[in-house]
Amino acid sequence: MNDQPFLAKPYLLTHSLMPENHETPISFIDTPFVPNKYFYRRNHFAYPALSYSSYWLPIGGFVETPTVFTLKDLLQLPAKTLKVALECSGNKRDFFQPKVFGEQWKRGAISQGQWKGVPLRTLLEKAGLKEGAVDVVVEGYDYGPRTDLDKTYSFMRSLPLEKAMDPDTIIAYEYNQKPIPFKHGYPLRLIVPQWYAVASVKWIKQIQVIDKPFKGPFQTIDYVYYPHKDDDRGAFPVTTMNVNSSIQYPLEYELLNTGMHVIKGIASTGMGTISKVEISTDEGETWRTAEIAANEEFGWTSWSYNWTVHDKGEYTILSRATDSYGRTQPETAFWNRKGYGYNAIDRVKVKVE
Repeated sequence: MNDQPFLAKPYLLTHSLMPENHETPISFIDTPFVPNKYFYRRNHFAYPALSYSSYWLPIGGFVETPTVFTLKDLLQLPAKTLKVALECSGNKRDFFQPKVFGEQWKRGAISQGQWKGVPLRTLLEKAGLKEGAVDVVVEGYDYGPRTDLDKTYSFMRSLPLEKAMDPDTIIAYEYNQKPIPFKHGYPLRLIVPQWYAVASVKWIKQIQVIDKPFKGPFQTIDYVYYPHKDDDRGAFPVTTMNVNSSIQYPLEYELLNTGMHVIKGIASTGMGTISKVEISTDEGETWRTAEIAANEEFGWTSWSYNWTVHDKGEYTILSRATDSYGRTQPETAFWNRKGYGYNAIDRVKVKVE
């Protein structure tokens, strides 16, 4: 008879099965690197069919020498290893008021880990950029129909040349010291630190340099902030991550005893690093500074606050983060009709009995 204690395990929260969209159980993540099985999954189409026997990465378009790289070529080039948090731009969409259409992510469309790969800049320099190059278009092997258009589209995104040439924009082939798992982009995935994860294209098929702004539907229709419900006035693209924080513990509507509790969570930003996280337990009347872990430029920052509560009753715990550029989470998120970039002060309701 097995007398070992039964250990319960967390699971991904499912939003859809076709295509697969699952949320990280963020409240139960207490390691700096999210294991593959808990890394959130965001897909627009079914998983692509890939050949495992051979793989080539073509770079063409507005370059001096169109070049094809093999995996072996990439593995022999100087590599970088970066700790990067990837956040879906729809993270926390469920919290927008008024509600918006789309996957109703809560706090778990964010994960982080250790990515290893070759700077995209290295490959572009080997191919030789022509004068007048503007955008670098990265196409994934995933493709399918869209509900708003009558054609089949590959998932394609572009980076402006300056971001593509950033030494920390990499073509990754490892995640947490192992080959990137298939469901997260094997064999090659673009990693664009501090930009929303839509930029980090999976299953890279080819890269094209062009001499004008890219106009694909995942660039100019989706992943655009539309401030107005009924028209496109003031629209602008989704790029840099907003400063944000999430409360991991206590859980929403949890019952607590009087005494001391450790409020904990994570904070992240697309500019600089997290410089401060503040906690309120009195509806924002007073704010107290949480303890933050040593943070890294591209990863999230863990934080904690020791809360001693003597009085029974209902409480709303608030968290707000500030980054090194002085950006602080707002009381109300910037509403946009596709529900991107939610970063209002986080709040969790609990009852002390």
